[in-house]
Amino acid sequence: MTRIMISAGEASGDLHAGAICRAILKIEPDAEVYGMGGDNLRQAGGEVVFDIKDHSVMGFVEVLRKLPDILRLRTAFLRLMEDRRPDVLLTIDYPGFNMRLAKLAKKRHIPVVSFIPPSAWAWRPGRAAGVVKVVDKIASIFPFEYRLYKKYGADIEFVGHPLVDTVHPSLPRREAEKLAGKRPGHPLVLLLPGSRPMEIQRLLPVMLGAAKILHARRPDLDFAMLRASTIPETELHQAIAETRLDIRITDRCNYDVMSVADFAIATSGTVTLEAALCNLPCVILYKASPVSFWIAKHVVEIPNIGLPNIVAGRLIEPELLQDACTPETVARVSLELMEPARYAQLKRDLAETRERLGEPGALHRVAELVLRMAHGK
Repeated sequence: MTRIMISAGEASGDLHAGAICRAILKIEPDAEVYGMGGDNLRQAGGEVVFDIKDHSVMGFVEVLRKLPDILRLRTAFLRLMEDRRPDVLLTIDYPGFNMRLAKLAKKRHIPVVSFIPPSAWAWRPGRAAGVVKVVDKIASIFPFEYRLYKKYGADIEFVGHPLVDTVHPSLPRREAEKLAGKRPGHPLVLLLPGSRPMEIQRLLPVMLGAAKILHARRPDLDFAMLRASTIPETELHQAIAETRLDIRITDRCNYDVMSVADFAIATSGTVTLEAALCNLPCVILYKASPVSFWIAKHVVEIPNIGLPNIVAGRLIEPELLQDACTPETVARVSLELMEPARYAQLKRDLAETRERLGEPGALHRVAELVLRMAHGK
């Protein structure tokens, strides 16, 4: 029996882990897939030994605060690795933890496949050399990422972006509109507050404050919110109740909701690229602790942080960072983006971004690659 250990530490990684697991089991039904993930990995037939609800964290300072928990998790992973000797370790994003896990696997002669490797193109290109030392194979999701890692001698394949496979509406449009609460003649603004507790803490008040301003200036606007599985629904309901706004919360059929929405206010992250693939224009928000933001400013080597902007190679969607991330500014910029000419240009830019992400089939290609590595091919 082929044993595949997976480590996906966040909601977006769990989404990919579930899809890859499903593809692996379709190719090789007797394979055993286990490790760290969440509901998506579990529903795909994988065994969730460590749940992402307990381990998701972001930011330099925040990681330091949770360091004891992270060290305990690494020790538990090592014990699992030695007890249930996998044929291959598949790491998905979550670089701070996963590269340390890759080192442990490398020492035990367990092949390592890195899917969504550390963003060396953003965090010092020389970082790629360190990744190459501990990873046996890289499955690349961006063309510019492939070129950088190849330069440092990586065994790498460009598989395309996994979201091209997974971001598709599944409901008839009328059903999707009903689920999202979209009414005829009323533009729907979608709030995407993120999947980490710290994102909710820092950005949800900003989004709700902006929604109140938008509602006052544009009473025709309706609002909805997508809830990540890692965030308790009661927490969102309580925050919304204080605004006295009618905001519908949904935690299913995300891409159907995105496809019928007209505009989004989104936390920076994978969700902004998902929105782009749904042709949904966004304003992108980011807020970290002052120390984390200061460190990021001094180590990040790219001009933009929003994934649609990085893929496009230029600023196509506004990014409101740190002190600029206020309800007033978010509302003002959102109204500007909803103006017909600006809105039409945004739609054209998003279509161009989609074309840069490769052909469908990325997840199947990753599954095949992982099984080849597991079988020593």
